[in-house]
Amino acid sequence: MFHPVDHPMQRGWPGRIDGEHVVELAAQTLQSFFTGGGAAREHAVFPIDGVRFLAPVLHPPAVRVFEDETSFWFANPAAIVGPGTEVEGARMLLPRVAAVVGADGAIGGFTGFAEWRDPRRTPPKDRDFALGLGPVVVTPDELEAPVDLTVRVNGVERLRGRPEVDWDAVLDLASEGTRLYPGDLLAGPALGEVDVSAGGAVEIELSGLGILEQPVVP
Repeated sequence: MFHPVDHPMQRGWPGRIDGEHVVELAAQTLQSFFTGGGAAREHAVFPIDGVRFLAPVLHPPAVRVFEDETSFWFANPAAIVGPGTEVEGARMLLPRVAAVVGADGAIGGFTGFAEWRDPRRTPPKDRDFALGLGPVVVTPDELEAPVDLTVRVNGVERLRGRPEVDWDAVLDLASEGTRLYPGDLLAGPALGEVDVSAGGAVEIELSGLGILEQPVVP
């Protein structure tokens, strides 16, 4: 989801990245794009440096956050925030890769996922205020696995590694006895924890998925 920098919109449009440009797609949301078979008419073309990326899924039907392939907890869909959104009160970051459910309950793509926590709050409210998502969704056939993940705070590298996720197991557990809808989020296990209590500019770089930037206000 995106909007032109000179034409801000709360919801924005779905788009397809084509080199140094973003092509507007004739779908209201990423969910409707998946429901429509992953195809849509193309409209205006914008230079990539002239747009702002929003959360790829603005209102996910459900958010499941996995501690490992055998357990998960439900998160607040209303807590989703996109790239560049200021996060207040965060003391800890748990960076993850998330799968976005597409058509027919299959995985439609992958994106970055920032779980923000504030240990001063009583659980589960300590993790109920902000879930970063973005900047883009990359389809499984376009993503080179495994994903390298790097976290920088104010330009200083604080964490680096490769999240190890069995996405087939994650999908099997999430779909067991229920139905998954387009736009559902399945956040894989966190790579680690990063102390962000001092605040500042936080960057989560994921190979093939871009950089999820979010400023943190203590």
